[in-house]
Amino acid sequence: MNASEPPHIGRRAVLAGSGAAVAALVLGGRALFSSSASPSAPSASSASPSASSSASSSGSLSAEPAAYPRAAAVPKGLTERQLAGQRVIYSYPGHTPPAALLKKISAGEVAGVIFFGENITSAAQIAAVVKQLEKANRSSPVRLPLLLMTDQEGGTIRRLPGAPALSEKQIGLAADPVAAAKTAGTGAGKNLAAAGLNLNLAPVLDVYRTAGDFTDHAQRSYGRNAAQVGKLGAAFVTAQQHVAVAATAKHFPGLGAAGTHQNTDLGPVTLTQSLTTLRNVDEAPYKQAVAAGTRLVMLSWAVYPALDAKHPAGLSAAVVRELRSHVGFKGVTITDALEAKAISHTLTTGQRAVLAAGAGMDLLLCSSRQVSQGESAVTALTTALHNKTLPTPAFHDAVSRLTALRTALR
Repeated sequence: MNASEPPHIGRRAVLAGSGAAVAALVLGGRALFSSSASPSAPSASSASPSASSSASSSGSLSAEPAAYPRAAAVPKGLTERQLAGQRVIYSYPGHTPPAALLKKISAGEVAGVIFFGENITSAAQIAAVVKQLEKANRSSPVRLPLLLMTDQEGGTIRRLPGAPALSEKQIGLAADPVAAAKTAGTGAGKNLAAAGLNLNLAPVLDVYRTAGDFTDHAQRSYGRNAAQVGKLGAAFVTAQQHVAVAATAKHFPGLGAAGTHQNTDLGPVTLTQSLTTLRNVDEAPYKQAVAAGTRLVMLSWAVYPALDAKHPAGLSAAVVRELRSHVGFKGVTITDALEAKAISHTLTTGQRAVLAAGAGMDLLLCSSRQVSQGESAVTALTTALHNKTLPTPAFHDAVSRLTALRTALR
């Protein structure tokens, strides 16, 4: 949830030390899904058969929020490990992707890669890296484009040089905020697409509460009015996806109530707003983003007692159900950094991956800049799929949604 990025301390690094002191996460005895379909992840077959998930002839992504039909079936003939790999995003250190990552991509065990500032020296350099990854992917049995992503929010939160120049706060204060949000979305999409990236981990839809609090400090919020945040987020989503770069609304159900020192990369965070406030303020912008067709939603690692008092949102079936059922999202769910310290330190990468997948998270973000982290997640998912800890039908539904997304990004 952070803005800068020191190595191996969460996805976007430390803005301030964590002042949160909450009880350790309790996971013992927690049941994983045992039914044939995840209660938090509707079967792809339930989507309208007339909805199209492919890019239009103009190069834009469909705005249909339910466009994840059974037509985007799970690729045939994949091993359990390859199926598991379809749910994991890898990262790596430095400017050059290591041979181990290229080998995993060629083996069909990688869904995609996230890039950080330490991976990028220029647009030309990262474009050359993308070509390396795509070359490896041509040997993959999966035959789908990799998900190639970064955080290109705007303002100071940009991994590539160039657009969007304005922060979300600056957009919210502009003379014509909607026009500014559209310009930012178009600029972000064109900038990423020129470098070969096809997914942006933006926009942030957190509705901040007080000046200088965690979200406002880095100018990562459009404002304090939920309707305005939703309107501007939807404008960004629509504009960016019009140039065929998938958008990610984050961090559901909302981090706007986080205080200055409440940082999930550094430790546990609990946000105690009522269910009424969660739905009317924090979740409200997501309904507009979903209506605009956002392809992904990222869940936060904070705990929300109004929905689930024990589990961070990304490990909570109840929170994912809220997103699916109350907000009506049918697309791809993605975790924030799997290494975040908001999650109990007693849990390994593999345990975190299985718990997140069991809660209904489709895509797992391994962003510690270590290829071994992604490998650990894939191994654990493979074992859980094999021994039915993660039921096959629900697992396939998640991969089907991801297949539809990747097909749309061809």
